[in-house]
Amino acid sequence: VLAMVGGFSYDQSQFNRATQALRQPGSSFKPIVYSAALDNGYTPSSLVLDAPLEIDQGPGLGVWKPENYEGDFFGPSTLRFGIEHSRNVMTVRLAQDIGMPLIASYAKRFGVYDDLPPYLSFALGAGETTLLRMVTAYGMIDNGGRKITPTLIDRIQDRYGHTVYKHDKRECIGCDAQKWQDQPEPSLIDRREQVIDPMTAYQITSMMEGVVQRGTAGGVGFQKEVGKPVAGKTGTTNDYKDAWFIGFTPDVVVGVYIGYDKPRSLGRGMTGGRVAAPIVKDFMKVALADKPAVPFRVPPGIKLVRVNLKTGARAAPGDQKVILEAFKPGTAPPDSYSVVGYGGPADGGGPNGGGSPGIIPGQQQGGRAWGVGVSPDADRAIRSGTGGLY
Repeated sequence: VLAMVGGFSYDQSQFNRATQALRQPGSSFKPIVYSAALDNGYTPSSLVLDAPLEIDQGPGLGVWKPENYEGDFFGPSTLRFGIEHSRNVMTVRLAQDIGMPLIASYAKRFGVYDDLPPYLSFALGAGETTLLRMVTAYGMIDNGGRKITPTLIDRIQDRYGHTVYKHDKRECIGCDAQKWQDQPEPSLIDRREQVIDPMTAYQITSMMEGVVQRGTAGGVGFQKEVGKPVAGKTGTTNDYKDAWFIGFTPDVVVGVYIGYDKPRSLGRGMTGGRVAAPIVKDFMKVALADKPAVPFRVPPGIKLVRVNLKTGARAAPGDQKVILEAFKPGTAPPDSYSVVGYGGPADGGGPNGGGSPGIIPGQQQGGRAWGVGVSPDADRAIRSGTGGLY
């Protein structure tokens, strides 16, 4: 831990809000949910339905109807879109599909919650946790998925200069050599637990870079004022009681939450992107002023593919918004594929003469016969494990 602020004045209150205040993280918890999905067969281009959803909570409990912040819906959308624009209903559908027990196990691995109840609302950050725990979890994503234990003390020496405690538990082979005898340089062995796949960590990092470029923190000015690669996620709880932003570069993670000690509304429209993110931006602008702009490290095996930002499919000639998307080996989207029942009659007849094959994603089919020229990878378009989402 390089710096910590727990309140305005230690004289007025000894309560450390960074380590002791239990608050709802809201949407800043979503990267944990999406990491669980990416670790279990999903890709950043997997499609999830963003449409109204009602869930029966049981006898006498009524119907739960999760809503998006803006109150609108975009239909089938990519996981990247779900993170960048913090889509609540998409996240609930995703949690329904992968199961809350799996999300609870990932939340425990990341150290955010010790025992997350298996209710869908907790996928939207309804459980209470501390800022330190959340920043530590983002630090694990930033460190390629390796487990991190936060500490305020690096090491302790006795009066003779001997180290009696050291936080860093990595082994250093060859560090105790008495003199130089042309031996190889000392090497550090990192035996920390791997919380998530390094490729998953890069995928979720890349998606959170999109948050600060064009998502819920897109208007804050990270690119213009900080001028270095930054990823992060906003969080806002019901009635604007808590506003969160946790942002990170390859070297540092910064988390801020704003809220009253006795939770009450901060005011209409006081979201994490509007209130908390500018504070992180102002801090990073000064803290990283003399640091080089280092890109996030791409782990071995990741394949960067040009895709259509909206559909998540391989970019076609003439596509306006194209990004480089990160895929694990064998999961890159096919050149074109069909989704049964999607599209209108104008698309041409289906295999039985009626309806439409619905070719996705904006690939110009030019009236060719059904099935001709469809990529042999078409069976990967709707992958196993995504049943019921699309």
